[in-house]
Amino acid sequence: MRFALAALLALALAGCGFQLRGTAAVPFETVFVPAATTGIALDLKRNIQAGTNARVVDRQKDAQAVLQFTEETREKEILSLTGTGRVREFQLRYRVGFRVHDGKGSEFVPPTRIQLTRDVTFNDTEVLAKETEEQLLFRDMQTDMVQQIMRRLAAAKPPKPAAPR
Repeated sequence: MRFALAALLALALAGCGFQLRGTAAVPFETVFVPAATTGIALDLKRNIQAGTNARVVDRQKDAQAVLQFTEETREKEILSLTGTGRVREFQLRYRVGFRVHDGKGSEFVPPTRIQLTRDVTFNDTEVLAKETEEQLLFRDMQTDMVQQIMRRLAAAKPPKPAAPR
């Protein structure tokens, strides 16, 4: 009876299509990620090395693909105020622009901009805690951003060769 139940459970799990994430297939074998010493560039470099079939190289001329950041901004905007004019809510925005090209004019991923937002309540009596919460939210948004960029890399198509003139 236990064997039949275990076999039925294994069959149901196999039939649902569940698979471990594994590595993503990207249309290039080597990629150059500039200034990969801090922030999103470092996280992205680590994720590319661990989660794709591509290898990160140190020199742009050795790479089949070049990841280029066009912008990276963090913003904080007031959403609402109390009746006495004190801040009640903030909105945090994290925006990254990037493109992936082959260095010869063809693009794997055209110029793309991704923006993430988080709303944060604010209390004057908890300033230090709210500053820490803000930093943690920006770090969480950076992690989400890396995952979104990784999905776009996995969906990238090889560039078409330029037409002869």
